Amino acid sequence: MAEPGDPPHKDDLGDDHDDDLIGFASPASLEGRLRMAEPEPEPEPLPEPEPDPEPEEELFEDEPLPPESAPVEAGAVFAQTREFSTRRRRRDAGNAVPGGGLGLYAVYALILFAVPTVGVSAAIGLFAVTGRAGPEDDLSASHFIYQRRTLWAAAVAAVTGVILLAAPFALGVPILFALAIWMVLRGASGVWTLKSGREIADPRGWWI
Repeated sequence: MAEPGDPPHKDDLGDDHDDDLIGFASPASLEGRLRMAEPEPEPEPLPEPEPDPEPEEELFEDEPLPPESAPVEAGAVFAQTREFSTRRRRRDAGNAVPGGGLGLYAVYALILFAVPTVGVSAAIGLFAVTGRAGPEDDLSASHFIYQRRTLWAAAVAAVTGVILLAAPFALGVPILFALAIWMVLRGASGVWTLKSGREIADPRGWWI
């Protein structure tokens, strides 16, 4: 209790706000009085976002749009053009051999393979062109005569070369060697001429 003459207590003056900061309880809170909280300052308003710049106008507004192309059908992509068809027909017409072109090519193959097969294919070709009539058209007939004369001449030269192998100085060896070169050159020249669609200039001659 306060004695006479003591300075007045803060509670007597009614100021108990400083006691609120001491300890966990104050006289005001013990008496059941609510403590008035100081109002919090209002937050500062955020700055307004700047508006987006308006898009610039396109520079080529007056330029006309390209015309829309017509749709292309899927089958038209793989269709042959007129130039390709004409060129293909011309090439096929030049390579076409009347009178059985495949048979002529087969005989030429037998002539070219005479050297690797040691004359066996040439013998087969000789039987193929002997005893039958040749084609009627001029182109095929010239090649048929050319092949038949080549094979008959090769057969005679081969038999002669084999016989001369037993002769002095082995005269049959150069004959057989020259025969092999001659047949390869004749066969290659005939195939090239036939593929070009041309006749043999001299089908009954002995040179290429």
